[in-house]
Amino acid sequence: MRTAWNRGILVSGTPATMKLKRSTGIREGDEMILTAARVGVFTESVIREMTRLAMEHGAINLAQGFPDFPAPADLLAAGARALADGHNQYAVTWGAPRLRQAIAEKVRWFNGLEVEPDRHITVTCGATEAMMATMLATINPGDEVIVFEPFYENYGPDAKLSGAVPKFVPIRLAPGFPIDLDDVKAAITPYTKAIIVNTPHNPTGKVFAREELEGIADLCQRHNLLAFTDEVYEHIVYDGQRHTSLAALPGMRERTVVVNSISKSYSVTGWRVGWTIAPAHISDGIRKVHDFLTVGAAAPLQEAAVTALGFPRAYYAELSAMYQRKRDALLEILREAGFECLVPAGAYYIMCDIGDWGYPNDVEFSRFLVQEIGVATVPGSSFFRDPEAGKDIIRFTFCKKEETLRAAEERLQKLKPNNRLLVKPTRYA
Repeated sequence: MRTAWNRGILVSGTPATMKLKRSTGIREGDEMILTAARVGVFTESVIREMTRLAMEHGAINLAQGFPDFPAPADLLAAGARALADGHNQYAVTWGAPRLRQAIAEKVRWFNGLEVEPDRHITVTCGATEAMMATMLATINPGDEVIVFEPFYENYGPDAKLSGAVPKFVPIRLAPGFPIDLDDVKAAITPYTKAIIVNTPHNPTGKVFAREELEGIADLCQRHNLLAFTDEVYEHIVYDGQRHTSLAALPGMRERTVVVNSISKSYSVTGWRVGWTIAPAHISDGIRKVHDFLTVGAAAPLQEAAVTALGFPRAYYAELSAMYQRKRDALLEILREAGFECLVPAGAYYIMCDIGDWGYPNDVEFSRFLVQEIGVATVPGSSFFRDPEAGKDIIRFTFCKKEETLRAAEERLQKLKPNNRLLVKPTRYA
């Protein structure tokens, strides 16, 4: 029997729904059931859309930031052991004790933070959930959150889902990707609750200098702000750069939530094991939200992550050197193809200027690349609140095997400057 539900007919509604009916001219009983207003504040991930297009067109995926080479063998073996040893039921909601202890030991030697595993650390389903749980635990509707722009595409939706109003501060698209602390200061109002700092930064590859972080720390303390620091690329830095944790600076331990995961440093983006490090009273709130969002991260992978966090320090030096070689290789490939590139100091992305390629915008150029050239990239507009600000920018990733980068090089040869006139702008639906 057909019902009002399976016909998608709305036969009654709330005052807000009835107002929407009147404003749209839709008759009672004729419209589909409406989704919640909160899902209208953001769109589907452009990055993951480009991955699907790459699969559809058989393109080389230099869009989404996941390695196409194996994770460390010791880590994979640890995962297999954990499954075989029976770690297949719920772990403690806020994280397996061994993993929280391993996180505490690692941040002590690397980040300079002394934390208590039972009070300060919450294990989550990746850094994505960690940031969302942090915002839901600390942000009230109407609070403002400062976000550096260009930004990782999750931050805006995270803020809006938590009821916050994002306020954007520019990162200049110039060598070194400088910021102006006066811009940060100007963005602070009586409603500002927090600032998000992602270093090393996605999508630019900026590594925030200690002096910049000290300036941000000063503003946080002067205006009683929280800081949410996304540090998932902390070990992927180049040219002698050093990662600094904002939480380790004087006066910041009690007002910073550190977000991290095993995804990038150990090449297991699909494992979805992350964590927050926060003051005890904020950890309590994060744990409550986390409990009802996901209950807990995968138990066997938590056990395996203990092995990764115990890797010798030489592992991280080798990781950085490997990615620097990949960065330099892709920079050469892109420059040979005619792109103007900004050199990243960290993370594993390269931003390119496409303003003189003759395309109306980044989306059309990116679709041309994936459909006709066979290389997937990310349109730069996905990293800006105003798409116009990124219409001349695309982002490539280099966390790929050498064979993948060389295959991309062969395809991108079609885009050399002396052949540029042969590339005809085409509009795609």
